[in-house]
Amino acid sequence: MGEKVTFPSNGATAHGYLAVPEAGSGQPPQGPGLIVIQEWWGLVDHIVDVTDRFAAAGFVALAPDLYGGKTTHDAETAGKYLSELPVAGAVKDLGGAVDYLLGRPEVTSSTVGTVGFCMGGAFVLMLAEESGAKVSAAAAAYPVNFGDLQDLSNVQAQVVIHVGDQDAMVDKALVDGIVERLETQAGVRAEVWWYPGRGHAFMNDTNLMGTYDKADADLMWTRLVDFLSANII
Repeated sequence: MGEKVTFPSNGATAHGYLAVPEAGSGQPPQGPGLIVIQEWWGLVDHIVDVTDRFAAAGFVALAPDLYGGKTTHDAETAGKYLSELPVAGAVKDLGGAVDYLLGRPEVTSSTVGTVGFCMGGAFVLMLAEESGAKVSAAAAAYPVNFGDLQDLSNVQAQVVIHVGDQDAMVDKALVDGIVERLETQAGVRAEVWWYPGRGHAFMNDTNLMGTYDKADADLMWTRLVDFLSANII
């Protein structure tokens, strides 16, 4: 469904995967813009598939490649890639992706939404802070590294967070702190969905961590699509 693309970002050239909806009867392919942010494995087939699924749901979806082509299915290697990722540079790359997407002729919205999984969940809010009014919907799925988020005063997006209540990689106190910080710093009331009995990455159907659950994966998917459809303007 999609294609590899390049776009200017942070004074250089960034790469990503772009998927657009199918054209309607007599209509060109078009829809609201959505940035899909990878897990710590990289821009792997699962993220490509999720991006295609969002396109099938009507979004013009772009997944930036934050690792520059590197991928892994090994947790130790993924942790190494994440630890070596220059966070500020990655946020700038994501900001370039926002501008690129808003310039695409297929995009019908004046803002974009963003959805991220695992490490991408924290980048969702970093991007919303970086891009301000350009991002109107921010959905974080089982986000890690929330501790890096200090200043959220420029967030203007609606925010939702999805977390399994048995997720050992997500600190509930950090989630509560982010919710409080969003409200006090940005006046944004984040919604949090807790999934009873679920661990980390329960929507990842490649099941690398042995935590995939189809019922709650389908439920979170429906909630994500509904939230993004309602809030990308």
